[in-house]
Amino acid sequence: MTSKRMEQRTGTGARRAVTLGDVAERAGVSPATVSRVLSGRYTVPEATRAKVEKAVRALDYVANVHARVLAGASSRTVAVLISDVTSPFYNLIVDGIEQQAAGEGRMCIVCTTQNNPERERAMLALLREQNAEIVVLVGGIDRDDAEYRKRIGRLAASLDAAGARLVLVARPSPGPDVPATVVEYDAVGGALAIVSHLLSMGHRRVLFLGGTPGSTTTSARVEGYRKALAGFGVADDPELVVHGRSTRAFGHKTMGRLVDEGRLDFTAVFACDDLVAAGAMAALRERGIDVPAQISVAGFDDIAQSVDLTPKLTTVHVPLNELGRTAVQRALHRDDDTADEQHVVLGTHVVVRESVRPRFAEGHGGK
Repeated sequence: MTSKRMEQRTGTGARRAVTLGDVAERAGVSPATVSRVLSGRYTVPEATRAKVEKAVRALDYVANVHARVLAGASSRTVAVLISDVTSPFYNLIVDGIEQQAAGEGRMCIVCTTQNNPERERAMLALLREQNAEIVVLVGGIDRDDAEYRKRIGRLAASLDAAGARLVLVARPSPGPDVPATVVEYDAVGGALAIVSHLLSMGHRRVLFLGGTPGSTTTSARVEGYRKALAGFGVADDPELVVHGRSTRAFGHKTMGRLVDEGRLDFTAVFACDDLVAAGAMAALRERGIDVPAQISVAGFDDIAQSVDLTPKLTTVHVPLNELGRTAVQRALHRDDDTADEQHVVLGTHVVVRESVRPRFAEGHGGK
């Protein structure tokens, strides 16, 4: 054991906690310099940083997070708020956030709101008290209105004043004047592309299935659906839009009901997401209706389970992992970017698999 190690023991032989001063002495720098290096928020010469980091490793120093919070320093924590921890959509985004956060030397914590606005507000207040460096809100919202934008604006401003950052992922921008990092994906373009694919295959009766009415996620996908219909000169029939929760259970129950009620007046289904598509396909199969020979089915998101369905699901690929990675990278390095680069829209594209067949293909049994 080195002499410095021995100095970390008291007269009784019990090991005492290593202090920031111990690290400073070991590195031959001031305690203030050690603090700057550990905070990650200041420019420090690379040689000095290396000495401090070597001393930290040698002494097994662990920063007192609570003391840093009381001092107003960032906790180097990336806090993520999602509504549902079981959803593959959220899981893949959070995976990207965590990977990037770990690569940047940050700790990542994930909180669930259960889509409860009061719970979200309570968690946000707690995270401000804990001086989270980045607060990430993931997923669409029920209403993109003036009240929401005002609330988000206040939150972003309070975090910005404390040196922290609000990040919105897969959620609309609250406006160019709000100090937040926004990373979205082209939901309208993705829906337009997948429905255009169905229409180009000869389908004219396309059912839109799933999605909470009025939510920003659903609204964007319905907008793309309707743009595709208009582009092909197909009438928009309100009876072919059936909303509901974006779950496999909803897709299964609702498709089963439509078939049982004799409402098969469509030849293709555009499900709001892949889970709804999976449930719909199962209900059709249970009733002896072949996909895609009789009904074509397309989804959205391109979650991993899409390729495990029978038939494999044609869907829209959303770069979920990249959304998470980009959000953290842009937020942490925002001073290196221009203002425009703090609002990013990632592209989507159609992944053609086996669940869609041309309307007039031989053996197609639809109307």
